[in-house]
Amino acid sequence: MSTRPVGKPVSRSRVALLHLPFGQRLWHRFQQQPPVEPENSVLLRVLVQALVAVGIIATDLAAADSADALGISAWAVPASGVGAVWSWLQRYKRNIPVKFCIAIAMLLALAAFFTRLWGERNDTRLALATLLIHLQVFHSFDLPRRKDLGYSVVIALILLGVAATLSQTLTLAPLILVFLGLAVPVLMLDYRSRLGLAPSSWQRTRSPISWQPLGRFLLLIGGLGLVIFLVLPRFPGYQLRSFPVSTPIPMQEEFNPSTILNSGYVRQGTPGSGGGGLNQEQGPGELNPEVYYGFNSRINQNLRGILKPRVVMRVRSQAPGYWRVLAFDRYTGQGWEISRNAEEQLQTLERPVWSFRFTLPWSVTLNRTREVIQSYTIVSDLPNLIPALYEAKELYFPTDQIALDAEGSLRSPVPLSEGLTYSVVSEVPYRNRTQLQQATSRAPAAIRDYYLQLPPEVAARVQEKTKAILAGSPKPLTTPYEQVLYLAQYLKQNYTIQPDLPFFADNEDLVEAFLFKYEGGYPDHFTTVLTVMLRSIGIPARLVMGFGSGEFNPLTGFYVVQNIDAHAVTEVYFHKYGWFAFDPIPGHELLPVSIEETETFGVLRQAWNWVAGWLPSPLTGFLTRLFQQLVTLIGGVLSGLVALFSRGWLGILAGCGLLTSVGFLGWLSWRGWRHWCYRRWLAKLPPMEALYQQMLRHLALHGFPKSPAQTPLEYAADCRVQQPIERAKAIDEISRAYVDWRYGGQPADLAALQRHLKHLKTQLQKPLRHVIWSRPHSIRR
Repeated sequence: MSTRPVGKPVSRSRVALLHLPFGQRLWHRFQQQPPVEPENSVLLRVLVQALVAVGIIATDLAAADSADALGISAWAVPASGVGAVWSWLQRYKRNIPVKFCIAIAMLLALAAFFTRLWGERNDTRLALATLLIHLQVFHSFDLPRRKDLGYSVVIALILLGVAATLSQTLTLAPLILVFLGLAVPVLMLDYRSRLGLAPSSWQRTRSPISWQPLGRFLLLIGGLGLVIFLVLPRFPGYQLRSFPVSTPIPMQEEFNPSTILNSGYVRQGTPGSGGGGLNQEQGPGELNPEVYYGFNSRINQNLRGILKPRVVMRVRSQAPGYWRVLAFDRYTGQGWEISRNAEEQLQTLERPVWSFRFTLPWSVTLNRTREVIQSYTIVSDLPNLIPALYEAKELYFPTDQIALDAEGSLRSPVPLSEGLTYSVVSEVPYRNRTQLQQATSRAPAAIRDYYLQLPPEVAARVQEKTKAILAGSPKPLTTPYEQVLYLAQYLKQNYTIQPDLPFFADNEDLVEAFLFKYEGGYPDHFTTVLTVMLRSIGIPARLVMGFGSGEFNPLTGFYVVQNIDAHAVTEVYFHKYGWFAFDPIPGHELLPVSIEETETFGVLRQAWNWVAGWLPSPLTGFLTRLFQQLVTLIGGVLSGLVALFSRGWLGILAGCGLLTSVGFLGWLSWRGWRHWCYRRWLAKLPPMEALYQQMLRHLALHGFPKSPAQTPLEYAADCRVQQPIERAKAIDEISRAYVDWRYGGQPADLAALQRHLKHLKTQLQKPLRHVIWSRPHSIRR
């Protein structure tokens, strides 16, 4: 008969383990491990799971802004919830098989991550976020301890941070507020759990968090975040050289760089896809309301109609600018075309296999330039033309090839579809008026051959009109730069936009009709007229199509560009200095917005311009004058100090004495202000809270600060070791009374505690050699 005691049967795995070398010792160590102390707060687990859900959903929404939607929250949030419920039910068990399965699943997720990483090697944020979501879902099936819940909170915070870097709209703002609203009670419940208070006792305690303080806290955090974002300097080289780029786009057919895929134009009698055609390359016709007519190898300015506003792209740039798309060199009488558009006249560029970077040729200039980095996200489909600030020197694009035409325009093998992201690094020239006025009118033959072309039948009449306009200037215009400025301003002031302009006849020239018949025209007609007038007097010029900078959103840092921001500008060539744009359209700035000498706080300036647009004019003027006076005052003070220090040794001594006196008075004022604020703060606290805070302040002033990570009882325990017996006893009594009042709802004997605090203050004034250091046995542990 077996003599084995009756009990739980020994498993086969244990028997096998015991027969292995050192098996008994390994099993003994396994059995000696302390049991896991589970977290029993249902409310804490629910709120942590809500934080995780917010992080996952935020990542999904942000991905839809800058790339294709992940759709991962549809299964990740429910799966994580199921895992949390399972973890709650199994929190008292070791769950060794589950841990083993979780480890295998995490290895598979890591393998999938490395597979995806090669395709998204230039922007790994989404790949990393997806890996983190997978790990969180697996991890949710094993959350017995409070520390495990803390890991989930950290993962949720990281996901929200990733979403913030991806988001390009304000859709993330409500989720950030929800996250903050959930994080505060999570931290509170976590702190109570660290104190060892049972969850059942929390129901008897009134929560210290109410809706009004929570709302003020959220407003404070949001306001501080916005202020920090606005005043954060944007230095030219602060970005890393790893720019946002979409996943690689495979080529379906051979790239023909001479073809521009604009769905708004009719091709061989068949309307283009998507836009419905409508735009004809010649003759009178109706303007396609969805697609801008100017993005084609040949444009027809005898079209009539208006565009329906819609957002086409979002741009993050170190400086605003004109997002240049396409340039034209040949005037046709009622439009423009690119004369050098044959496949052999275009330059096809290929990128390395290991990088998305295309290195572009760019012209050498005597002018000073500045590097400007831009990232573009396409919101609505565009032709296969790549917008960029002029002049681009590096392009990070997801195709294997691109093309560059003779006018410096970039072409893609495929149309720019919704969700496409790419980046550009441009060398943008400063517009130095003094240098440009010194530029001569002569130009190389390669420039004169293409950018002085005009139809013979209109050249003489336009030239005569142009010279007559220049002759009417109050002062002689001797340089090409002055002539360009005067002509552009003249067109703005003396001709009008005419939305009801009739169609031109077949043999009617646009410029002649504009100047002599209608005295105005469509907005882009102004640019055509200026370009032709400049050519007629020997100044090289070309017509350029692109987008204005758009509307700047200071909350996201993106320029929101619509199709109605597309318009034409005139680029003028200045010998040895390159091409510069001018905008003669009424209502536009004469010089298109571009880089300035100081753009370190450009976001703050843009934000102020945005806010000022919503304010009444008198208030805007008042605030502007106030800021100007503050700047003038600060500048005057600094100038006075510089003048004082420049008066020799006496001036230096007087300046140092003045600064010392001002600093001392400022220090006294600051101390008085701090003391007054502290007394007011204490007066608003409950008596027990105020007493405890006074104790902490006096101890901190004497070199015994309380760490924010310590609980009151942990701090009191440290003081029992570091402080003499009398001090430690007073600290222990006050700390325990505070914990009982704060978390247990027990009333405190304030009179006795006040005596303890007074005695502690007295003890702190004594030298340490006059106090007793014996370890107190009477203090409760």
